[in-house]
Amino acid sequence: MEKTAIMEKLYYEDPYQKKFTAQVLSCEPGKKGRYQVILDQTAFYPEGGGQPYDIGMLGGVKVLEVHEKGGHVVHETEAPLTVGGTVAGEIDWQRRYDHMQNHSGEHLFSGLLHRHYGYDNVGFHMGEDEITVDFNGPLTMEQVEALEREANEVVYANGPIRITYPTSEELEKLEYRSKKELTGQVRIVEVCGADVCACCGTHVKQAGEIGLIKILGMINYKGGVRISMLCGRKAMLDYERKQKTTTAISILLSAKPDRLTESVEKLKNDSQAKDAVINQLYQRLFQTLVQTRPDSEEWLFVKEDNLSPVQLRQYCTMLYEQKKGKVVLVCSGENEEWKYALGSAEADMRELSRRLNAALNGRGGGSNLMAQGTFHVAESEIEKAWEEIAEAPCRSTVQKHRVET
Repeated sequence: MEKTAIMEKLYYEDPYQKKFTAQVLSCEPGKKGRYQVILDQTAFYPEGGGQPYDIGMLGGVKVLEVHEKGGHVVHETEAPLTVGGTVAGEIDWQRRYDHMQNHSGEHLFSGLLHRHYGYDNVGFHMGEDEITVDFNGPLTMEQVEALEREANEVVYANGPIRITYPTSEELEKLEYRSKKELTGQVRIVEVCGADVCACCGTHVKQAGEIGLIKILGMINYKGGVRISMLCGRKAMLDYERKQKTTTAISILLSAKPDRLTESVEKLKNDSQAKDAVINQLYQRLFQTLVQTRPDSEEWLFVKEDNLSPVQLRQYCTMLYEQKKGKVVLVCSGENEEWKYALGSAEADMRELSRRLNAALNGRGGGSNLMAQGTFHVAESEIEKAWEEIAEAPCRSTVQKHRVET
């Protein structure tokens, strides 16, 4: 790829520049049928510093990705451009501005967190649906919420966000955040006195442009925490989606939005109470069914409709414990989707379940007393395999027996 001595990065001179013209210095075939284009100047930001690349148009051709390689900004286009020609470029401004809002908001939040707790931002990813930021120390959700409120107060004050390029002497005296040791010219982003950080990304000019900083969640991660957040337009779109969901749930439960937690808790408790009653009724049903069967040393196969895995286990246990079969298989399902429970007080169910799983496209396992899993065959195949295993020479003293309830 042809190299150029000077390549003007317009996104640093003016991050609000949407359109520009440039000369095509080189255009070479790349991967996936794309072309790699280098210009004498560009407003397209290449992926870096946790910020995604810009996309847009160059000379009527789509720019699909932008990366920096060997000091050159390489534009991956869907079609070739004429070397030596002049092209008009236009970035996808909405995408760029979303990135600027989110990046500046992340700086503000991370700076305040560092000021209060001394933790470093050790990982940063700006995704389509959320920003994730990793910090190397523990936090509570109450602490994070307090930081969110403080960060938004800075946004409301609408102070300036400044970009500077300190000399090496100035840099030695400056306290700033950085994820790594830096060499050469260092670009410093200062956010309203709340944060000073080395950064290569694009940012808004005033804190008020961030609009809103909203924390989405937090998890413990590698001895610290991973915080999910959104800023600006993206945060508002996320709020709108969640507001619609809240309204829909509110209507379904006939509850005011601020009483949804209580309503869901009541619904959960009511459901658990009903499940307990249903379980008691099933226990009575199983006991009745078991009592109608004679004691037997035969192998027993029972098919029952609409049983959960727990109910299958309970029914199977009752059958073999009350000696209705030496080995008991209880299945529930239809077509080629079956759940099963396999139990015995005398034989090892682990080996038997392996044999049945192999014969019936099954999965599952358990203990020597009980095994559970699934079969993915027709009912007739289950019956056939059961009969063959029961009739095997090693089981010559055990007769087969199938019962369908």
